[in-house]
Amino acid sequence: MRIAAPLALVLALSLTACGGGGGGSDAGGNSDSTSGADFTATSKVDSPSFDEAAAVEQNDGAIDTSNVSKGLVFAEATSGSRLKFLVESGDMSYNYDLPNDGTPIACPINMGNGSYSFSIMRNTGGNSYVETTSTTADVTLESEFIPFTQPNMYCNYSDSSACVTKAREIVADAQNQGDAVRAVCSYIVDNVDYDVDKAKELSSTTGYVPNPDETFSTNKGICFDYASLGAAMLRSVGIPTKIVTGYVSPEDLYHAWISVYIDGSWTSAKFSVNPQSWSRVDLTFGADSESTGFVGDGKTYTERYVY
Repeated sequence: MRIAAPLALVLALSLTACGGGGGGSDAGGNSDSTSGADFTATSKVDSPSFDEAAAVEQNDGAIDTSNVSKGLVFAEATSGSRLKFLVESGDMSYNYDLPNDGTPIACPINMGNGSYSFSIMRNTGGNSYVETTSTTADVTLESEFIPFTQPNMYCNYSDSSACVTKAREIVADAQNQGDAVRAVCSYIVDNVDYDVDKAKELSSTTGYVPNPDETFSTNKGICFDYASLGAAMLRSVGIPTKIVTGYVSPEDLYHAWISVYIDGSWTSAKFSVNPQSWSRVDLTFGADSESTGFVGDGKTYTERYVY
């Protein structure tokens, strides 16, 4: 059964773990106050799409780098074999499952400015892959936050998404960024149940891609679904939000959460969001006590990937 924990509990549990926890109330003694920059929700989702005319095409694959300054790279390919899309910059790399039916995917440019290489890889058996399509790009992002204000394959939404409509509705009265973050997180905590059966089903699989609107409509999901929905709703109204996957104590269980960036400070109950810094928000713990069997105890987090 879901525990309808208040948002203060959700954020206190997660932010304290990463050193973001602070005092019990604001200077005026109001434990429910929020702060941050003045907030006006963005009115339109900026959603670049795959541009076939701009893409580099090789061996039934195509890579479109025309939107890298906006924090996105696109790839598509057709093949009878399993495909991966590899994104590399410096000594960092990310690989994504690429559909082999020609469906394009949007991947974040999440390693900052610099030289990137992009490769479509075809499986040749077992864990072996061969490069079939490749290109490079020198990336200068429009801002360091833009990759985390856009839809991508793990946070797929548009102006017509039901979760975007709801996000705009519930932040309509927000006076500052803290109000907006609290409104969205409170909604998810109060309305989405942890799906234990789904967690069991997916525990031995890889390549799962969450769907924010599906989570929104079914009101249930696993940790990746919570993070994806939270990111979609917050990004769609203009709050930079990272989806983070990694490990959580005590048994280094693989888990997903979000980080939000707000300009200013936000104090409520026993937590604070530090100004000018990314702060962790783990929605799963506040939503369902049963989820802890799959997401650990929420005390120690180790980040691995950011989307």
